[in-house]
Amino acid sequence: MKHIPSLAIFILFGTCSVFAGSPDEKELIQKSINLLAKASNGHIENKSCFACHNQAIPLIAFSQAISAGFKVSESDLKKQEEFILEFLKTNHQKYLDGKGTGGDADTAGWVLWSLENTKTKPNELTNAVVKYLINFQAGSGYWKTTSNRPPSEASYFTTNYLALRALRIWSPPSYFKEFHERKSKVKEWFKQTPPKDHEDSVFRLLCLHELEAEPCEIKSACMEIFKKQKPNGGWSQMTDLEPDAYATGTTLVGLHLVGQFDKNDQHIQKGLKFLVDTRLEDGSWLVKSRSKPFQPYYETGFPHGKDQFISVTASAWATTALILGQ
Repeated sequence: MKHIPSLAIFILFGTCSVFAGSPDEKELIQKSINLLAKASNGHIENKSCFACHNQAIPLIAFSQAISAGFKVSESDLKKQEEFILEFLKTNHQKYLDGKGTGGDADTAGWVLWSLENTKTKPNELTNAVVKYLINFQAGSGYWKTTSNRPPSEASYFTTNYLALRALRIWSPPSYFKEFHERKSKVKEWFKQTPPKDHEDSVFRLLCLHELEAEPCEIKSACMEIFKKQKPNGGWSQMTDLEPDAYATGTTLVGLHLVGQFDKNDQHIQKGLKFLVDTRLEDGSWLVKSRSKPFQPYYETGFPHGKDQFISVTASAWATTALILGQ
């Protein structure tokens, strides 16, 4: 049963909304943050591998939450950082040898974005991941996903965004030349590759930003995304699926990352309202999984049973978007 506080309902007067700064809404966002922290800690208590669903995306939410003045446990963040660095330490030689880990370039990119959000300094472990990304499938000119776990591990655009972002932020000077060579090659692939679904469209927009596209190209990509917004304010992962928190959350956060998140824009307002309307009483959003499970199931303390991992991801994107809307 979802809970929609009266002060969190959007009442639009022109381009203004009573949503931003509502005490009730802030309290509910904090509830979502706390639930995401439970899921993140639940993962590291059960597993030794890094997980983008329970670590990387929640860490994006935690980072934004801290900037906006919400409460995030420093000790929890430290635990996450230590866990991720231990994961890299265990796999250090694999990255140096160009083998990487399960998830290949996707995992490498998410790992470095996670450490970006824990304020980790570059070190020999992160340098090894950079080297791996520089050399991974260098002959093809772009990075390929090797997984088929939609929506978050099935798009080449997602993989290329993660790699480009990681190399821009984490490359030591000795790798600048190789990074810019790879970046130039990606542009050629990019020009010839249209998006196939919404995940592609959102991360294609993010790639445009990383590839330093002209503002008019970024605006055009944003307009194409706006055209796909449903009457209830949400976006869908696929044309035959209902709008959900994953597609809507990634859209709104993506618009923020490319500098196109205008809180007064009615597309943004409608998207935020959709997230408020579909949030459940416990602070989560339920999204049904489309991926075939291949690992043993485990509990992390997050609701929704075997749909919890995509729901954690969706809830983290949605929470981040609502924080941005404050």
